[in-house]
Amino acid sequence: MPHRFDKRTSVAGMRVFVTGGTGAIGGYAVPALIAAGHDVTAVARSDAKAAVLQRQGATAVKVSLFDRDALTAAFRGHTAVVNLASSLPTPARFMLKSAWEECHRIRIQGSATVIDAALAAGVGRVVQESVAMIYRDGGARWIDEDWPVDRYPIAAGNHGAEASNRRFGENGRDAVVLRFGFFYGPGAGHSETMMRLARRRVTFQAGKPGSYMSSIHLEDAAAAVVAALEAAPGTYNVVDDCPVTATQHSAAMAAAVGVRPWLTPPGRAALLLGDRATSMTRSLRVNNARLRAATPWRTRYPSVWDGYRAMVGAQGW
Repeated sequence: MPHRFDKRTSVAGMRVFVTGGTGAIGGYAVPALIAAGHDVTAVARSDAKAAVLQRQGATAVKVSLFDRDALTAAFRGHTAVVNLASSLPTPARFMLKSAWEECHRIRIQGSATVIDAALAAGVGRVVQESVAMIYRDGGARWIDEDWPVDRYPIAAGNHGAEASNRRFGENGRDAVVLRFGFFYGPGAGHSETMMRLARRRVTFQAGKPGSYMSSIHLEDAAAAVVAALEAAPGTYNVVDDCPVTATQHSAAMAAAVGVRPWLTPPGRAALLLGDRATSMTRSLRVNNARLRAATPWRTRYPSVWDGYRAMVGAQGW
């Protein structure tokens, strides 16, 4: 019988299968799960990545995200599956529609196959990565999980992954969606690119100066993945405690590297890119109260002012 959520049941010592375990968030989530006492198996697509997982204390397996039978066999005996698989375009290709094809395939077809395999294998819980950027522009309002979502082209993959997760719940299992804010920290490629530019006195600012941006340091994101194993089924926002405006975000990056920026592109010009920049230009002041109430999860970095300083220190910049 699949495991069902029970607040009285300890989750320590679960067998957890992680997809995307060598990606940006996976690189933090796998060690965090192991540190919490869980037995972790994770997908590795190369010998080098398998070696990384093994050094962290996880069991590495080579299996395709699109092979239902192989995934079913790999999932058997696991209490939970954490699906962090993704393939975000690099900053240089972010605005190209063609650059999102593989990401959409992983999040739509891959996530559907993960759910099919998890159901067949008797897995009781699936935790699915999603993003807070699918919410409609909220201006200065605080946004919770009941705020309406939007459907723009590059959000298609997230909607597909969330739909598959709901199907898992409709089959009587524990379905959890984590809507993450903008990832930053060592290993988050987009934020690393932005911080390198900040060192050259160029800070990034998309949209209107007063629009809000909700972020999450990768360490705090990984802690949320661990917490999701004991949360009641549902959708949770995973963002820091103090969303900042676009102007404040630029200032936090500059302060972290100790410079005064000379240039802050593209600002309002990003609005001219339409749907291709929607995820960056809308105002999202997202609230994390539901996850905080449901679990012991708390942020180590309450805002980007704290997190960017820690990022610079960790990078030795």
